[in-house]
Amino acid sequence: MKLIHTQISLRDWQMKDLETERFWQQPHHQWHLTDGPYYPKRTSDEVDTYINRLSLKIQQTDFPTTRAHLPIVDLETDKQIGRVSCYWESIETNWLCIGISIYDPEYWNQGIGFEALTLWCNYLFYSDLNLVRLDIRTWSGNYGMMRLAEKLGFTKEAVFRNARIVNGLYYDSIGYGVLKEEWVK
Repeated sequence: MKLIHTQISLRDWQMKDLETERFWQQPHHQWHLTDGPYYPKRTSDEVDTYINRLSLKIQQTDFPTTRAHLPIVDLETDKQIGRVSCYWESIETNWLCIGISIYDPEYWNQGIGFEALTLWCNYLFYSDLNLVRLDIRTWSGNYGMMRLAEKLGFTKEAVFRNARIVNGLYYDSIGYGVLKEEWVK
């Protein structure tokens, strides 16, 4: 599977992505400062376990019909620069949350997140016809993610005040959503 936009593509994982993914999953990288910094980061052993599971899936071509995560790949170089993901908030009500991580700061503020999440939302809405809504969850210190959610047409639906602690300070947890009938990209 491969989804293409102007600067990037989303495609199935390949063996050549594994070392890049292993490198960027290590907790010392800058992207971890905004992407869920209130959650514990994977240890090196946990990263190795994750990479080994991903390797096995690639070798066995064991991907679910609707993918749960895909690498974001630079269209020119085919180099992995991040990933998109999703998880069920409520499978019973067809309510899915999505996420994005662009690892290398060299690729930040270039519209890549907008392209990647546009492709990802299109893919998810049209690959699972029962899907009713998509959510983006973030925190009030992640200004880039809040701007991206709004640029994509998501509605700010929830603010949980002082629900996240980052570097000893409290921040709000923010929820954005878009209904399938509102998605027009």
